[in-house]
Amino acid sequence: MGNVVLITGTSTGIGRALALQAANAGHQVVATMRDTSRAGELADVADVRALDVTSAESVAELIAGVLRDHGRIDVLVNNAGAGHVGTVETDSVEDFQAVLDVNLLGVVRMTKAAMPHLRASRGRLVTVSSVGGVVGQPFNEAYCAAKFAVEGMMESLAPVAAQFGVRVSLVEPGAVATEFVANAVTDRAALLAGMGDYRPVLERYVARTEAAFAAAQSAEEVAAVVLSVVESEAPALRYQTSDRAREFVGVKLADLDGSRVLGVTSGMC
Repeated sequence: MGNVVLITGTSTGIGRALALQAANAGHQVVATMRDTSRAGELADVADVRALDVTSAESVAELIAGVLRDHGRIDVLVNNAGAGHVGTVETDSVEDFQAVLDVNLLGVVRMTKAAMPHLRASRGRLVTVSSVGGVVGQPFNEAYCAAKFAVEGMMESLAPVAAQFGVRVSLVEPGAVATEFVANAVTDRAALLAGMGDYRPVLERYVARTEAAFAAAQSAEEVAAVVLSVVESEAPALRYQTSDRAREFVGVKLADLDGSRVLGVTSGMC
């Protein structure tokens, strides 16, 4: 059979689409989510397991179970994440901590736990980031801070992991038609009511964002890009999932696939 592919955040969206596509491509998929009652059709094609990336105990239990039942981990796809809309003056420190715990520390916990096994299999580490990991966007300070940190972590790890045969890649979607945005703003009225002087600025931002998401990629399109990275013989460090994402990221990042950066940092190992 194919690789043992461990994917986080598969209850909806990109993660779910990726798990289905990877299973259909012949891989042994371990699909994780906090609430396994949401597995649905995934249970027919994948090994569905419970995981809370904010819990070190949950991560350790998952990794041990995968190794016990599958014997190895060939690919880890860090996909679990949570959006957040707000600004630093009105957000609490606890808001920031919660966003960082899922989007940054969740990636750290999973990567740390999986790395010995990825080194053993000379495997792949793929992390679903965002164009918001390269270009900071209004009312996304906490989310972009987490994604910027993930990008820096993986860019730093890539040349080190490569010494042990582990290829590290980042995938940067733009707007994607999933439940992600709706989950980030569960109560718009309450959000706007608490914004004070920022309210009219946020209202304009939300209107523009909704227009952008009218032309969003599907989760299936993004998942297909991630799967191509998983299966690539020589994956790059960085991928954007659409022309629009490439154009947006290209405003800031001339080295679109990361090869120039890796060319420099690989010489440091």
